[in-house]
Parts: sequence; structure tokens; C-alpha cells
Amino acid sequence: MPENARFARLTKIAADAVGGAQRQLPPEIRALARGVAVHYEAAPAADVLEEGFESDILGLFTGSAHGTELQHDNPAPPQILLYLESLWDFAGEDEDAFREEVRLTYLHELGHYLGWDEDELTARGLD
Repeated sequence: MPENARFARLTKIAADAVGGAQRQLPPEIRALARGVAVHYEAAPAADVLEEGFESDILGLFTGSAHGTELQHDNPAPPQILLYLESLWDFAGEDEDAFREEVRLTYLHELGHYLGWDEDELTARGLD
């Protein structure tokens, strides 16, 4: 399958998985979650790698966490980046495993938006 066709297919599967994850959230968190843009990228950009992230990173939250927006001089809008090629490789190129990894990675990054640190994410099974 051509690379751009695979990326389009993976994007559709990932968007469906994120939508499903959002629908299962409690209503008060669902409203917050829908306010955070989700971007689907094949791989991390050079600037992400320059910040010290590994090339096989699955996802990344950027911007200000909920409730801290006014604590920064130049608050960036919150967004979640999902790296589809890394997720696909991590899932062993299995569609069901990919869908589950997208869901978990999305919820992990959403947790960062909600202000949860790594210990809190682990306690919630989102590590």
C-alpha cells in the first residue's frame, strides 16, 4: 500500500478510536477533551526530536494544562499529537492493537492536559 494511502487509513482508524475514547469519558471531562485539538502525524517533527524526545515517541501533549492557561506569558493552545507510524510499529502492525494503543496514548496525553503527572497516569492505568 502506498505510504500516503496507509497514512490516510491509519488516520481514519485513529480518529475513530479517539472519538470512541471521548464518548466513554464522564460528561465533565468529555467537554474538556473536545476542546483539545488532536493532530495525527506520521512521525515527530525535527523540533520535537531536538527537544530530546525519542524518534519512536507515540504521542505528545503540548500547550498549557487545563487551569494553567493564564500562568504563562505566551500560552500556546493545548493540543495532542499522535504519531501514527510509531503507534503502528508499536502495535506490531495489527489493526486491533493499533486501535487500542491509539486509545491509551490519547488518554495518556489527555491526562497531561488535565494536569496529571506520570505517577497519576500510572495509577489510572494510562502509562
